[in-house]
Amino acid sequence: MTALLSLDAVSKRFRGLIAVDRVGFTVPEGAIFAVIGPNGAGKTTLFNMIAGAVAPDHGAIVFAGRPIHGLAADAICRRGIARTFQLTRPFPALSVEDNVTIGALLRRPEVGAARERAQELLHRLDLFDKRRRIASTLTLPDRKRLEVARALATEPRLLLLDEVMAGLRPTETDRMVVILRALNRESGLTILLIEHVMHAVMALAARVLVLDHGTMIAEGTPETIVHDPAVVQSYLGAEAV
Repeated sequence: MTALLSLDAVSKRFRGLIAVDRVGFTVPEGAIFAVIGPNGAGKTTLFNMIAGAVAPDHGAIVFAGRPIHGLAADAICRRGIARTFQLTRPFPALSVEDNVTIGALLRRPEVGAARERAQELLHRLDLFDKRRRIASTLTLPDRKRLEVARALATEPRLLLLDEVMAGLRPTETDRMVVILRALNRESGLTILLIEHVMHAVMALAARVLVLDHGTMIAEGTPETIVHDPAVVQSYLGAEAV
């Protein structure tokens, strides 16, 4: 499979703290790839560098054959990368439909076409019946799905998901897994996700990267990762194997 995203020795330091230390990996086009690790491992900083929220101090990030490290977040979004946030960030006073329509305007500047695309996504994310609700009134599971819909509205080639299943009940997690599998299978969407819910990681990802204190400690298939002694010691715990 052709690489859609590749990172080469990417590092980020915040004053005396090395948040990400020479991390490198490749995400093939059409794949689902997971990044796991304990809190403070550098996962969200890694996403922030890919999405353009912060620039790496060292290394290269290449997307679709072109370097993107150092580009602004809006330029990276236009290249075809969208992301969700660990803490959901809808426009709280706007309706669910308007939240998604705003994202769709990136590719579809005519409002009617953008709204039509938003409604398609709301159907897919099981939110169409709540499209007129004000975003701030949604439950956590609905806000998580709204966050995904807003990102998808920009029509990305690569979707970065930052803990979209955190705080969900098992049935809600299973529902999200089904939605993400379908998006990947039906449209070929490439997904890079940060996740603590190992049930979801095992169900979705073809490969998993493990970070600890900003450093890569393992990469491989989910089945290999859950039996890696370094991963068990630093993150999963003996009860996971």
